Amino acid sequence: MNITDSLKKTKTQLHESGFKLTPQREATLLVLLENEKDHLSAEEIYFFVKKKNADIGLATVYRTLEILTDIKVVDKISFDDGVARYDLRKEGATHFHHHLLCLECGNIEEIEEDLLRDVEEIVERDFSFFVKDHRLTFHGICRECQKKNKSENRL
Repeated sequence: MNITDSLKKTKTQLHESGFKLTPQREATLLVLLENEKDHLSAEEIYFFVKKKNADIGLATVYRTLEILTDIKVVDKISFDDGVARYDLRKEGATHFHHHLLCLECGNIEEIEEDLLRDVEEIVERDFSFFVKDHRLTFHGICRECQKKNKSENRL
């Protein structure tokens, strides 16, 4: 989905939830769309939003992110650094997507496939627990760091 379509969809979601797509919310959403793979913190989003509209304050960005989280446009996530980051929810996603977190360089990769469907069924059946969503982050060493480590070990 392109940025224009994403903005229209989000505008509809905001209206259905009783909110408007204000210029401040649009600027925040544009930053998220333009940096979709980057898992930005509120402060990083604010830095980019400030370039688009100097009048926007950090509190406005925080409020916008909370609204977008509440209406499930974005997911608020936290990795090992303890900083809340924001991740756009994919079109048609029924679950939060999974992540691969490199412990050496900090790179974060996304896994779009729902790897836990069978686990959810077991949890629901054996524990009588209705699963609404789940989050999974694998902690390890990315391909690039493995290559780098291999080449350094050969020296």
